Amino acid sequence: MAPPSSQACAAVERSIRERVPPLLTDLYQFTMAYAYWRAGRHNEPAVFELFFRDNPFGGGFSLFSGLLDCLLFLRSFRFSDEDLEYLRSVLPPATDPAFFVFLRELDCSNVTVRSAPEGTVVFARVPLMEVSGPLAVVQLLETSLLCLVNYASLVCSNAARFRMAAGSRRKLLEMGLRRAQGPDGGLTASRYAYIGGFDLTSNVQAGFLFGVPVAGTMAHSYVTSFSSLEEVWPHTLMTANGDHESIDLISLTKGWLRLVCELLGAEPGKIREGELAAFLSYAVAYPHNFLPVIDSYSVSCSGLLNFCAVALSLFELDYRPLGVRLDSGDLCRQSVEVRRVFRLCSERFSIPAFHSLTIVGTNNISEHGMAELNLKENEIDVVGVGTHLVTCTRQPSLGCVYKLVEVRGSPRMKFSEDPEKSTVPGRKAIYRMLDTEGHPFLDLLCLREEPAPTAGEAVKCHPVVGDQTCQSITPSQVTCLRLDVYIKGQISQPMCSTAETREKVQHSIQNLHPRYKRLEEPDTYTVAVSEKLHNLIAEIRKDSSNDSNFLLAN
Repeated sequence: MAPPSSQACAAVERSIRERVPPLLTDLYQFTMAYAYWRAGRHNEPAVFELFFRDNPFGGGFSLFSGLLDCLLFLRSFRFSDEDLEYLRSVLPPATDPAFFVFLRELDCSNVTVRSAPEGTVVFARVPLMEVSGPLAVVQLLETSLLCLVNYASLVCSNAARFRMAAGSRRKLLEMGLRRAQGPDGGLTASRYAYIGGFDLTSNVQAGFLFGVPVAGTMAHSYVTSFSSLEEVWPHTLMTANGDHESIDLISLTKGWLRLVCELLGAEPGKIREGELAAFLSYAVAYPHNFLPVIDSYSVSCSGLLNFCAVALSLFELDYRPLGVRLDSGDLCRQSVEVRRVFRLCSERFSIPAFHSLTIVGTNNISEHGMAELNLKENEIDVVGVGTHLVTCTRQPSLGCVYKLVEVRGSPRMKFSEDPEKSTVPGRKAIYRMLDTEGHPFLDLLCLREEPAPTAGEAVKCHPVVGDQTCQSITPSQVTCLRLDVYIKGQISQPMCSTAETREKVQHSIQNLHPRYKRLEEPDTYTVAVSEKLHNLIAEIRKDSSNDSNFLLAN
């Protein structure tokens, strides 16, 4: 697959500049940067790590997403004169004017980022990104990087769970833009839902910017806007090959409607004329893409009958209608009835393709509802998901954090009365241990200077959470989870298209053992630190305890 075109990359980068300017951050980033600058510490080399503490949705894994956006943000990070004028108005009046001169010249040319590849399965406590550079600069980046990674990774992971719940047979359509938390939330959701495993989106802008396949037909408002066949215009349609004169589609469809009613024993008096007019009007406009919503009134008494009549007319004119959408009621039961009618029409009128027309189901579907589809008899081919996907109703935030782990070459560690909030100090290398079948079973955090683990050789380590007793593990394969992705102002890895990242996600999930992919009560994946890193943590804790007596010592 070809990399994204330069035109597509430029459009995405322009979108990032507009949506994530340098001022999209917390005020305290600027107050800290100023304090560092006043103390003469702004250029001290510092290292931060970005990670999350718990796997989302009670699941066994997450998916790392948002990296490309982070890199494009770093590449365009510059303060404008307008930005600085605003900062002068919100920072205290005593702020030294020279600080704004410092900010005007600031960029990320001295920043380096090492990270896991985008689209990789990741686990709680494993650093996703390491950001190093001058202290003031990497401090200023915190909020923006968290914003770009948090939601992208969360919604991508949510989409992957929906995909696992749906199975591989059904197509999934993301249609949550109208329910999303603002325009950017909707755009981000459309992109990363596709990366996480969805097939289509209703979001046209996501198609334009990211190449996500788009789909959509009609809403109930289109159907209910019609009341009479007199509103259908034009009422003629040429055959698909254009060999014959235009056919009166209304008369043709009326004839088919009588035959459908006879076949099904339906009452013609219950059929809504306005609904038939809407279907005919849409079929004239889109004879190759006819897929109406059929539950504006009654599926069995009107919508399904009207659809079959129009679809049979299109088949007669050598077009291929697509199918129907169900948007209310018992989707499973209705889909079975719709498929039954499709089969009857296929057999009675000798149109084999009628049997396999697509049935789309859309009705506020949750992950639990998706899983239930596999337990009930149904004929749904495509499921549209909106609210529960894009708003991540089961968990609204991934909770990524950005913590200092080294400054001036010295490791730093956050202590807390809550042990879960303590951090792991020092610059690190991160390795993924694989078993004989190629499944990951442990991620190992080592100090950067340590030699890499070797396949087939035992390694001593200590789990980060739970029982931290020393363990000895022997991997069959070892992979490194850290890539140099941004070096001195330049993106240093090939940029992947949205479709390519989607493929990486699917490959990464496939390699994960099923016990970690269970939607309910998955096994806990082990994240551990090396013996050397474990000893460093113990040493820092001990030194910190001694340092707490400095008042008495002086």
